[in-house]
Amino acid sequence: MLLTKKSEYALLSLISIAQGEKPKNVDVLSKELDISKSFLAKIMQNLAKNELVISHRGVNGGFTLKKSWEEMTILEIVEAAEERIPMVFECSPSLQSCPNQKALNCSIWPLLNNLQLKVNDFLKDLTLKDLV
Repeated sequence: MLLTKKSEYALLSLISIAQGEKPKNVDVLSKELDISKSFLAKIMQNLAKNELVISHRGVNGGFTLKKSWEEMTILEIVEAAEERIPMVFECSPSLQSCPNQKALNCSIWPLLNNLQLKVNDFLKDLTLKDLV
């Protein structure tokens, strides 16, 4: 599964934050985007842990982008939200890491690997600003 609700909500939240003039907290974002507050809080924690957003404390606190939305790639956002590389298929990223040791004999692994590399490159070239 490539993109889940975690990715979708991370992208929507970051777009909202980028378009705002002041920090936005989880309460504001969850109401604005109609997203579960607890689910969104976990996603925002992952984004902060991966240094995509900065968390500001206090009455006027909330989240701001750590870097500009022109520099923030969709690949890094999805990786942070999903806590793993977004995989097109549940297939090993390398021949050596194939769990059943059959990658050398697998006729579809080269196709799946090539597709995964293309998707990664596409997501790496696309920025948050490109979505708006």
